[in-house]
Amino acid sequence: MTYRTYILRLTASLVMGALATAAVPVLASAQSTSREMNGLKLSNDQPIQIESDQLEIRDAERKAYFTGNVKVVQGTTTLQAGTMTVLYQGQSGAVTEGNADIDKIDVDGKVFLSSGTQQATADKGRFDLVSQVFILEGDRVVLTEGQNVFVGCKLTVQMASGQAKLDSCGRRVQIQLDPKSQKQ
Repeated sequence: MTYRTYILRLTASLVMGALATAAVPVLASAQSTSREMNGLKLSNDQPIQIESDQLEIRDAERKAYFTGNVKVVQGTTTLQAGTMTVLYQGQSGAVTEGNADIDKIDVDGKVFLSSGTQQATADKGRFDLVSQVFILEGDRVVLTEGQNVFVGCKLTVQMASGQAKLDSCGRRVQIQLDPKSQKQ
């Protein structure tokens, strides 16, 4: 497996897990809210495609930079951002040999995640593969599933437990729930 494929698989898998949080039922007036996400699972079983205007690998720094219109696609899941920086461990040449261990993936510049009816937008995001934490941040982090909308400024997902928390950062979390989306 090439390094690029490895990065894409990890990125897309984490994106899919993060999108599962868009359906979190919470209280509309809460300052911040958290909820267990029991169905949160990662998936590596589909091919991954990545596009960017440029890829720069700095092996000595253990970083890979995807810049300009970054787009990662796996199945029905899409991640778009202005830039994506991958921080990894490994010996010199680990990238070209395909055996680098990924520590963190940072995305910046109008981050957009989409999977089926679920979407999320933010200014930036971080996937920490060591601690299994995914964070979306910005002035307005917006999660939608169908007609249900969740707005805050920071979404934190604990990938191992599936716990998700949406913070308001001094304002209030805003939620709009469509009664037609409730299970009958």
